[in-house]
Amino acid sequence: MKKWWTVLLALSLVCCTRPDTPAPAPEPEPDPGSVTPVEPEPTPAPQAKPRYVWIDASANFRYYANDKAYIAKELKQVADCGFTDIVVDVRPTEGTVLWSSDVAPQARRLAAWVGSSYRFIERTATFDYLQAFIDAGHAAGLRVHAAINTFVGGYGGYYGLESEGPIFTGDIPASWASTDYTADGLRSAYYDGVQGTVFLNPANDDVQAYLLSLLKELAVYDVDGIVLDRCRYSDAGLQSDFSEVSHQKFVEYLGHEPAKWPVFEAGVEDVPTAMGDDQYAWLTFRVKTIHDFVERAADAVHGVNPDVHFGVYVGAWYSSYYPSGVNWASPRYQTHKAYPRWANSEYHKYGFADHCDFMLLGCYAASSSIYGTTEWTMQGFCTRARSLLMGDTEFAGGPDVGNPTGWENGGKSAYIPKTVDACINAADGYFVFDLCHIRMFSYWTPFKNAFTNYLNTLTN
Repeated sequence: MKKWWTVLLALSLVCCTRPDTPAPAPEPEPDPGSVTPVEPEPTPAPQAKPRYVWIDASANFRYYANDKAYIAKELKQVADCGFTDIVVDVRPTEGTVLWSSDVAPQARRLAAWVGSSYRFIERTATFDYLQAFIDAGHAAGLRVHAAINTFVGGYGGYYGLESEGPIFTGDIPASWASTDYTADGLRSAYYDGVQGTVFLNPANDDVQAYLLSLLKELAVYDVDGIVLDRCRYSDAGLQSDFSEVSHQKFVEYLGHEPAKWPVFEAGVEDVPTAMGDDQYAWLTFRVKTIHDFVERAADAVHGVNPDVHFGVYVGAWYSSYYPSGVNWASPRYQTHKAYPRWANSEYHKYGFADHCDFMLLGCYAASSSIYGTTEWTMQGFCTRARSLLMGDTEFAGGPDVGNPTGWENGGKSAYIPKTVDACINAADGYFVFDLCHIRMFSYWTPFKNAFTNYLNTLTN
């Protein structure tokens, strides 16, 4: 059906043109010799994709803690190698920080492996650690992103080392720790003799306010980006968090008391075969909690500096990532249709990809699983991520070249170019964990050659 104004226009032309009006003379044909040929626009060359390297705080601390000159020297080597971006960890799992903060305590020692011994690396220098990376990184032509371990409050010492972090020193309340429903019953993640990371409860408003204040401090720095790591529930997975705070928040979300609290059995590691409505709702409540924090975090960062890129690191294994309480997909991705075993029809609404300027995906497959189409291949992780993210944000994916099967002992120089090819062509960029492994296994030249080959493909 024609639109009404089209009809009126046609009628006006009929009414206003006299039948005996002569038709206009035709335009003369142009002389071919007088026409200047128009050159076709050249096809723009493909833009090179970013190449990120992660710099873990603890694993690299003995090199950087007290030596600005070493930072500058190595970041120049990173740039010469062909990386474009560094992601420097400035809030390790201890929960202390490596920037000038009025909120959190400074990191003065971090535990790390040095050869065959696990010991503290002491920091005696007073220079601003993050600022040193910004200055050296920018001087080398690198973009610099600051990363924080998010929902952590301290680290329980191993091998006789003392515990470290604000929850142990009283700088933050012990009540902020997650409450896990273990095989021994409800227990705080902060207890005598704890070993490893002490996670905080993501549903606690005070915890979120504390972390947002840290992010606002970071956004004042001249960083190119800020990345959230461990923005999730604790390593206890589905056993976390069953604190009274979470209980009350869940009741508010449901609109009534759940039929059973906690909603899962003690010590549960995976969802039951037959899921009840409250259990589905609990998993959705958890991803909503993380989603809402990511949204607030992005707003907090951009409120201080709208030019800072905000991103999140996640594990790429989406099908089994739900125990962490994280939905990193697009909210348009219909999770419940693909994974009805653990997602209800509300779950997809709390995908947070649309709140990120970029995302880093750990595609941590074995060295023998680089190419492929499925999860637990590096290429497959990236191709599946594109379907999950649905264009809501750009993402870079890539390997851990020091820990998964086949990578532990080095000697994989010939595999580095394959990881670059598999991931950078399937994603919007390349990401590798960690710089300590590149240094340890002398992977500088393999990475430089791989990136050179990649860049050459853009000009051929």
